[in-house]
Amino acid sequence: MGLFGKKSEKEKLQKQYEKLMKQSFELSKSNRQASDQKAAEAEEIIKKIERLP
Repeated sequence: MGLFGKKSEKEKLQKQYEKLMKQSFELSKSNRQASDQKAAEAEEIIKKIERLP
């Protein structure tokens, strides 16, 4: 693979986790319930990352 090869599953999940945490932080200022939902989704992503080999 070259320099611009495909991202691994772990890299994709980490990017998704970062995105969810950012959304959760932004929502925490205005909608706590939605913020908590995004944080829970991010937790699920972390669990998936931990299960990867």
